[in-house]
Amino acid sequence: MQHGCGVEGKPQIPCIFIFGDSLSDSGNNNHLLTSAKANYFPYGIDFPSGPTGRFTNGRTTADFITQRLGFENLIPPFANISDSDILKGVNYASGASGIRNDTGTHLGAKISLELQIENHRAMVSQIASKLGGPEKGRQYLNKCLYYVNIGSNDYLQNYFLPQYFPTSSIYNPEQFAEVLIQEYSQHLRALQELGSRKFALFGLFLLGCVPNELMNHGDGSLCVEEENRAVLIFNDKLRQLVDQFNKEFSDAKFIYINNALISSKSPLLDGLRSIGKSGCCPVRADGMCDPNKSPCAERKLNMFFDSFHPTEAVNKFLATFAYKSLLPIFTYPMDISHLVHL
Repeated sequence: MQHGCGVEGKPQIPCIFIFGDSLSDSGNNNHLLTSAKANYFPYGIDFPSGPTGRFTNGRTTADFITQRLGFENLIPPFANISDSDILKGVNYASGASGIRNDTGTHLGAKISLELQIENHRAMVSQIASKLGGPEKGRQYLNKCLYYVNIGSNDYLQNYFLPQYFPTSSIYNPEQFAEVLIQEYSQHLRALQELGSRKFALFGLFLLGCVPNELMNHGDGSLCVEEENRAVLIFNDKLRQLVDQFNKEFSDAKFIYINNALISSKSPLLDGLRSIGKSGCCPVRADGMCDPNKSPCAERKLNMFFDSFHPTEAVNKFLATFAYKSLLPIFTYPMDISHLVHL
């Protein structure tokens, strides 16, 4: 059962569809054969119903955006929609997944972006049936928000893991980013053809500042610069793609959320700290929380919960800026609050 922790009033849009990885997963990996799952304590320690499969101590950025948009309940995971109102949306995100199908495969099963879109295709058919036909379904979906936050694992669980994946010996960072964007654009076109019109595309964090990377690849400096440079190349190309699609699709609107900038340049985050090279919970060898150990007490003061994932405090902060940006450099060419009212 999904808990709202919610808000009163009518939602600003009829539905939200969420695509992505563990930053947005709300339980889709729970029953998969994978080490990339978070349906155990201490994950969810600050979530009303406890562990759900969210890779953080409380709510995700997607959860906070959902609440900002006026939804009483959070959007249910695709794996658990039997008793849910799919007309309000579905969360397809899957931990360890990426833009590329091979990303994260060393960890076990996951639902790649391609498969997430196939799952959405099935939901589109069901929505059309509920509303009285494909045209009515399309008109309805035109008004919904499509929230897409993916690509981190294509670097952390692919490009920068040469012991498992050959990509870094095939492509330099510029070429790899281009390959990712080309594949990403095909997936977005598929969604657009299914009736999507309002897209919020999230750029990547500075992955070289993630505790796991500092521990395994750091040289004692604050961040792994090689990884951050690669991320910024990808983010720049994603912003260019937003421009391209806004010109190409006159009846659709794409926006870019500059996560790297929001998370690195804001003085509001200066009060948060990472404990050494780890997050708030003691971790296993794979960087996920150890279920047999307790997390830190001051979770609101930490940036990372485990070795990869931000705390609820950071997720709330990111959602605040993505929804209503105080500065135009954080969202381009507009924020989510303006996108949904187009």
